[in-house]
Amino acid sequence: MVLEVALIDVTPGHEDDFAAAYATAHPILAGTEGCRSVRMTRGVESPSRFVLLVEWDSVEAHDVNFRQSERFGRWRELIGPHFAGPPLVEHFVDVPA
Repeated sequence: MVLEVALIDVTPGHEDDFAAAYATAHPILAGTEGCRSVRMTRGVESPSRFVLLVEWDSVEAHDVNFRQSERFGRWRELIGPHFAGPPLVEHFVDVPA
């Protein structure tokens, strides 16, 4: 399992519209093969900053099943207009205790 972390800065004043677009777009992402869970969080100190957390079976599931599919285009059409800039996206794996 890998965790995709996307730091998304939204244009100030667009926060509610972004949240509504995310609610509409959520099933597009969550229904992708290899997607285990999806969670969006919003900054307390920085309310225009959102963090998207997605658990994938693998990096390939994210890249091939989502980013290289028509799903990604539909996702970005809904949420992309509210971006203040390109999101910072990275993948992480658990560290054993």
